[in-house]
Amino acid sequence: MRQTDFKLRTVALEAFGPTIVNSIGHGAVLPVLALQARHLGAGVDLAALVVALLSIGQLVTSLPAGAIMARIGERRMLICCGLVDCVAMLVAWRATSVLVLGAAIVLSGATWTGFLLARQGFLIEAVPPTHRARAMSSLGASHRVGLFVGPLIGAGIIAWQGLSAVFVLAAVMSLTSAVMARLMRDLGHESRADQKAAGHASVVSVLAAHRHTLLTLGVGVVVIGASRSIRGTLLPLWADHIGMSGSETSLVFAVAAAVDILFFFPGGWLMDHKGRAVVAVPVVLAVAIGSLLLPLATNEAALLAVAVLIAMGNGLGSGIVMTIGADTAPVLGRSQYLGGWRLCGDIGGTTGPLLVSAVASVAPLATASVVFGVATLAGTGWVGHWTRQLDRRRADAGARERAQP
Repeated sequence: MRQTDFKLRTVALEAFGPTIVNSIGHGAVLPVLALQARHLGAGVDLAALVVALLSIGQLVTSLPAGAIMARIGERRMLICCGLVDCVAMLVAWRATSVLVLGAAIVLSGATWTGFLLARQGFLIEAVPPTHRARAMSSLGASHRVGLFVGPLIGAGIIAWQGLSAVFVLAAVMSLTSAVMARLMRDLGHESRADQKAAGHASVVSVLAAHRHTLLTLGVGVVVIGASRSIRGTLLPLWADHIGMSGSETSLVFAVAAAVDILFFFPGGWLMDHKGRAVVAVPVVLAVAIGSLLLPLATNEAALLAVAVLIAMGNGLGSGIVMTIGADTAPVLGRSQYLGGWRLCGDIGGTTGPLLVSAVASVAPLATASVVFGVATLAGTGWVGHWTRQLDRRRADAGARERAQP
């Protein structure tokens, strides 16, 4: 089959189904995680730290997850992550202290890293480069579908059974995703055989060989990851600050998620046809502007407007991190490299909430929002510069390929 004849629908169920199901649980938990911590007695700064633990769990397991996936493959990784996350969510459901809740969230974050790495690896195997950005964008959108449906279901469950019941929903969804993954094809077995024949490269050696990319584009991914962390940190804390209930906060997240989903297809098309920078910059810039405007949001409607602004930029950049990672990943040592790539995003996802927590511990939440906005605004320039460099290299490589007889 020619690359231009490829259709995404041929891999849609395997590629996107488990992600949608798993993300429903995450979508239900994310907007109320800080609120659950507050319910267990945490202050604003400690609640922000609990949210950050999700990213910390991802951070500390990114490199080991890449090394493990290189050996067991994408399908087994998905199954294991779904089962372990089910257990973590059940522990969070029964948690009676912030400490136990935090431990469960760290474990859940670890499983999410492995899950996303496996999804990305599957698409690199299954989709030709001509459709890569649209595939990765669709994968990002499938996650966003869960973030849209999850809060809607979560709002109803909270009204019916209370705040902690959303963790039961998350456990069921994680278990279901593991069952779905058991039924999918294992497309990476040939790649693993090649890696085994060549000798499994260590994570350190792979990252050292690609250090320039990680220190340039990788830092840009840190900025993008930090900017995206606002959705689970500043927005729910600000909602609590202005007196919104858990159900109201979930509904705001659901509306923002719907807007997010609307922009994934044009974002994927733009990346495949116009380059990566055209969508990478709006992701960060929208968050910067939203953070600076957040202190002015004194009611539900104003908070919704800020959330929608951020969702527009984020939706346009659906899959941008995974796409750039696939663009720059080597053939041998790919899983190890992707683990390092995830680490960059996880550093950003951890840095954002920790920055908010640190500033909120000594200053009002509004000050933390402004500081975050200014820092993100500065990061926009870095992201724009290095993604444009990548676009030039891809354009040059494409021209050389077309010039060959």
